[in-house]
Amino acid sequence: MTNTSSPQSGIVRRILRSPPARVLVLGFILLIMMSLNTDVMTSYAGEPVKSVQHIMALAIAGFAVYLGFAHFVEQRAASELALAGMGRELGIGLLIGAGLYATCELILMALGIYRINGLNPLSFMVPAIAMALSSGVFEELLFRGVLFRSIETWFGSWAALVLSSLAFGLTHLMNPQGTLEGALFIAVEAGVLLAAAFMLTRRLWLSMGFHVAWNYTQSAIFSSIVSGNEASQGLIRSTIKGPDLLTGGSFGVESSVLALLLCTTTGIVMLVMATRRGKIVAPIWKRPA
Repeated sequence: MTNTSSPQSGIVRRILRSPPARVLVLGFILLIMMSLNTDVMTSYAGEPVKSVQHIMALAIAGFAVYLGFAHFVEQRAASELALAGMGRELGIGLLIGAGLYATCELILMALGIYRINGLNPLSFMVPAIAMALSSGVFEELLFRGVLFRSIETWFGSWAALVLSSLAFGLTHLMNPQGTLEGALFIAVEAGVLLAAAFMLTRRLWLSMGFHVAWNYTQSAIFSSIVSGNEASQGLIRSTIKGPDLLTGGSFGVESSVLALLLCTTTGIVMLVMATRRGKIVAPIWKRPA
């Protein structure tokens, strides 16, 4: 049989499989899909059920694009989205993510800073589902699945942790009430937490669980500001008044020392666990031939 492949086609395949191409091509596609999510949530702002349905469909499409790129372009199995252990890791992530945020608000309640004025109907908890799914799925695919893994391939886990966390935090400057302080807090507390979850499990389910649950609990239950966006009414009608150091000011609790301490500590614990389990990838020049 004649081999019809040419040296040029081999070079093209190697380029497409390289980490920079992965960031540029797959990252760009996911960014476009994230913008579609924003359009959907804006278009169906008054129809939360339809918004959730459309976001779920886009999330499925996002997974398909990611898996398709891994299969057809990189010619590998996307082990970071392996179904084995998905339920357990996703469930743990949802519980811990919700627990971390609830702990922040409980501390603020104990200090008299967060006060409950009443409850809204349960239907007020529906709109936040779309936002939480959109950010939790697509931001994890992009920042941990694409950016972290691509940097790690050449420069190792620690460089990937620093650079992906910094990029993740700085993107929050684009939010309506985004601040440099808030972006840096996000980079440290959330960047470390979410990257550590991936490093520990080598899958995206735990970090997705953290991300979805944190954002949903923040908005749907406590009616709080999410990363410098406008606060929406969730289950609890509340007032919050206190120093920005504890409340996070216009950026939300993510820019408070409470979130910084709780989330960063949780992330560091997972980093220690990942190190002890041999999950840290060395830079390419330090790996055995």
